[in-house]
Amino acid sequence: MQVLISIFHSIIVFFSTAITFAPKFIPGVVATLGLSFFSIIFGMVFGLVAVLLKLSRKKFLMRITDIYITIVRGTPLLLQLIFIFYVLPSIGIKIGRFPSAIIGLAFHNGAYISEIFRGAIESIHYGQMEAARSIGMTKLQAMKRVILPQAFKRSVPALGNQFIIAVKDSSLASVITITEIILLARQFSAATFKTFPILFVAGGYYLIITMGLTKILNIIELKLKVNERS
Repeated sequence: MQVLISIFHSIIVFFSTAITFAPKFIPGVVATLGLSFFSIIFGMVFGLVAVLLKLSRKKFLMRITDIYITIVRGTPLLLQLIFIFYVLPSIGIKIGRFPSAIIGLAFHNGAYISEIFRGAIESIHYGQMEAARSIGMTKLQAMKRVILPQAFKRSVPALGNQFIIAVKDSSLASVITITEIILLARQFSAATFKTFPILFVAGGYYLIITMGLTKILNIIELKLKVNERS
């Protein structure tokens, strides 16, 4: 009987703690959403620029892109964030916490997005570029009007996966004291010693965000397929 009472008491404490602290995570959720949104937007810009440089066939530009992708793939995101926020100021480049996190996450995501774009672009039959050039388009016009729209459609599923990874990677911004979900979870846990219910709430918020993003991406993918059939 005593065991049942103890279990019941633990359950009550767990849910009361979770309910108490759930609203306190709202500022962290907002920060996480902001970080994720801007890192994805700028990451797509970095990725598009990188893939266009790589497809330019100019050795110098291709080499720069290769170095960029190699650095991102070969070093942890955590180290990249630390470098931007803590090391760059030592050489006179000072960036605020939030911009540092956005730049670091966008820089990281951009390398992977560039490879997604490259694969999608190279999957387009070369005859389409030739057909566009044959009717008077420049290479840039053909890329903009013919190749990229089709490549974007083909890259949506892979981009969706990368976007979800970007949301979860935003948790690493806590290392440069961005008040996002994980940093708040650590602070609340240290203050109350009730780690499990607080981490449960933090995990629940991440799950809600990623599920919402997955739903949006599925709608976009379905919309693109319908447009393609019509």
